[in-house]
Amino acid sequence: MADPKTRRMPVSAPTHTPGPLLATIASPADVRALPVESLPQLCDELRDFIVDIVAVHGGHFGASLGVVELTVALHWAYDTPGDQLVWDVGHQAYGHKILTGRREAFPTNRKYGGLSGFPKRSESVYDTFGVGHASTSISAAHGMAVARDIMGTAQRVVAVIGDGSMTGGLAFEALNNAGASPSDLLVILNDNRISIDPNVGALHEYLAKVSSSGSWNALKGEVWELFDKMKGLGGGHLQRLASRVEDGLKAVLTPGMLFEAFGFRYIGPVDGHDVVALATHLKKLRALGGPILLHALTVKGKGFAPAEVDQVKWHAQSSPFDKVTGKSLATPTASGAKPPKWQDVFGDAVVELAEADGRVVGVTAAMPSGTSLGKMMEAMPDRAFDVGIAEMHAVVFAAGLATQGLRPFAAIYSTFLQRAYDGVVHDVALQKLPVTFCIDRAGVAGADGPTHHGALDIAYLRPVQGLVCAAPLHEQDLRDLLYTSLQHDGPMAIRYPRGAATGMPLRDTFETVEIGTGRRVRDGADLAFVSYGAIGAYAIEACERLAAEGIDAAHYDLRFVKPLDEAILAEVFERHSAVVTVEDGVRDGGAGSAVVEWASDAGVLDGTRVVRLGLPDHYVEHGTQRQLHDEVGIGPDGLVRAARSLVGAEAGGPAVGALGAVGMRAAG
Repeated sequence: MADPKTRRMPVSAPTHTPGPLLATIASPADVRALPVESLPQLCDELRDFIVDIVAVHGGHFGASLGVVELTVALHWAYDTPGDQLVWDVGHQAYGHKILTGRREAFPTNRKYGGLSGFPKRSESVYDTFGVGHASTSISAAHGMAVARDIMGTAQRVVAVIGDGSMTGGLAFEALNNAGASPSDLLVILNDNRISIDPNVGALHEYLAKVSSSGSWNALKGEVWELFDKMKGLGGGHLQRLASRVEDGLKAVLTPGMLFEAFGFRYIGPVDGHDVVALATHLKKLRALGGPILLHALTVKGKGFAPAEVDQVKWHAQSSPFDKVTGKSLATPTASGAKPPKWQDVFGDAVVELAEADGRVVGVTAAMPSGTSLGKMMEAMPDRAFDVGIAEMHAVVFAAGLATQGLRPFAAIYSTFLQRAYDGVVHDVALQKLPVTFCIDRAGVAGADGPTHHGALDIAYLRPVQGLVCAAPLHEQDLRDLLYTSLQHDGPMAIRYPRGAATGMPLRDTFETVEIGTGRRVRDGADLAFVSYGAIGAYAIEACERLAAEGIDAAHYDLRFVKPLDEAILAEVFERHSAVVTVEDGVRDGGAGSAVVEWASDAGVLDGTRVVRLGLPDHYVEHGTQRQLHDEVGIGPDGLVRAARSLVGAEAGGPAVGALGAVGMRAAG
């Protein structure tokens, strides 16, 4: 059990035994003390240890297996933590964590109070930059390199970008800037040809040609050797001629000419699983100056056969599995079928809507499996598009589709939509284009932690002029809201959480929901809960528990936070002098704020005590969704406590403002 004051998981005796060489590694200094000939053994033991841990405790998987050799070689060749190592994206960094003093704590990875699943500056001096989103490493590393030059220090800086991150536009903005800079910087392109789903786009095709053309690379080597010999011969004219011809042929014969054009010295492709050669390469590169790009070819899931065969499935695993066969060891549930995931409800509904309406198209940014838009991509590949790790492009691309009469459904995680905010405002809402934003992973996202929590979307979308904002209480609502967005002549955002929905029976048909209408879920006399979205399930439970205590609580479901149902809110404030608002998003600026703002403007707030429950003004760490909801006071227990105290305050008990629950604020 984690200490509730520190959220730190106590580290017990190791339950997974590392190999004999890995057991001697307490820090990268121990790696550097090894002869290069010992590195293959260390790689084997490190890979086995990752498999052992994830097979029992779950976590991201394939990406870290694919960079085991690169991880070992980097810590052998570079003087970390003095030298700065930036990982992109973070789920490549399990081996890095294990080698940097966190081996015994690694079984707590992604657990409540345990290690983060991503590099995190507050966790270790070896984690130089926090990374959960993709394509940030080159920008951050270039900033570190320039800071080093200004401060006159001598550390080297390395960015490891891979697992699809090079498809993001930010990576190319950074290449463009860093390549024109004299600052020493090494960028390692971990080219495994896949992110969470297979990579897409022209860059992917380009890198595939670079890495697969044996004759191309052989010819390049022969030409460079020839010109080296010519330049070694006497006679300045011959040398100048050789140099000029060499420069001209580089544009044709250099596989990495794209990176050379950005100003980087391109080296590669090299075998990313030959740890001895990698370590030797990196040792030499550490002494070189200027911007350099090393292109390493790796296999995602390397060393674990099931993960090599099905790289999408084995990107991450949440349930235990047999570490030899890969077969799931999860215990079947006695109740039979599990409730569907919210994302699958969305994916199935969009396919149905697209079959009935030829205007419907789908867009996602490298997350067809995560959002379940892959269902539409499989059923109608000419109408569903994965644009790569490029959320801003996804939004503006959807806007372009909408200008021509199509009805795009843009499926993007809440935390990733933040990267496309200007596109939502400037390119969609300003032009009143009918794009439906399907906001997956809204609210706390669980074990992925603060980089992935969808905490802000209610607050950052609510002010956007002309944007309708909705959230379903259950999966039938989600289906109907998606259908409703097709009837609306303008942009609409629909948020829904990660994980299992309710499992309720669903209609085969869709119904239009009148925009801006909420509903009374339960009547009551003592106080009212006003919820927004799926978190309302906790309000339903809290009402039942309070009823057993003799407290009569009403429950209202907003369903729309913009526009608000003014008639419903008028009823709430007319009937109740105690109100609790509940949302799975930041409290300040969210749905509760919208309710209080309306009540204040309408002149009905006086005499009513309102407590807003939501995510607090600090970043919530990782754990299960229920653990995190309980921690911040928006689980059923928190709602019951708030109601008891509020009713007590009505009877002359303690003031609501004195409540100590995290995520709670009183108004009125």
